[in-house]
Amino acid sequence: MERQVVLITGGASGIGYAAASAWVRNGLRVVISDINVKAGEAAEHALRAESADVRFIPADVSSSSACAGLIAEVMSRHGRLDIAFNNAGIAGPAAKVADCPMDEWRRTIDINLFGIYYCLAAELKAFTAQGHGVAINMASVYGKRGVAGGSAYCASKHAVIGLTKSAALEYGKKGIRINALCPGFIETPLTRGIDSTVPTSTMDALVARSANRRYGSADEIAQAAVWLASDGAAYLNGTAIDVDGGFLAA
Repeated sequence: MERQVVLITGGASGIGYAAASAWVRNGLRVVISDINVKAGEAAEHALRAESADVRFIPADVSSSSACAGLIAEVMSRHGRLDIAFNNAGIAGPAAKVADCPMDEWRRTIDINLFGIYYCLAAELKAFTAQGHGVAINMASVYGKRGVAGGSAYCASKHAVIGLTKSAALEYGKKGIRINALCPGFIETPLTRGIDSTVPTSTMDALVARSANRRYGSADEIAQAAVWLASDGAAYLNGTAIDVDGGFLAA
């Protein structure tokens, strides 16, 4: 049986790269995509030290045509797509609702929400033709609660969870599973970006409220994604899994 093919958007760094590495170790054929061509090529080179079956395809997920082209290229190269990890995203602006620059608000929604929608829509066409497929959408603990100064990010992630649930209801009967991951505070380039606008003391205080009292690692989220895509999670569909060290339990 041919090895499964997995696509990871935002795969050049952070959680996306950790997930790509984990799936490589599990023997899958891996395609990573990212808007950052230099970082994507470096990631491809590093992952090929573990497997020759790794490809980098640059794409801007905020473009519907780019997302459609990305899925088409994966299908052209491999003839199948078994797992899609729609992971690409940004932190968005740190601003109150009335003060949020409109261009930054739109960019956050374009990447975090429309980027997942565009990819998912194209992936679902491929999955439907095959009769199977697993999509994992990147949400956040802030898709389940609010945070002052982060309305654009919260709005995008709440919407991702709603999209995930609706899509699962529509496509579950076709042998397709669609779930979301809701990470807490994870040590990645994205959170370091947030740290540049949110004081470290504030971030540390939020982490201290969680049950585990620590930041998570990109690999911990990657392992959750690998499991969620596996047959061990075959009965999960339309759900949003918290991988947050107990942050939402507080």
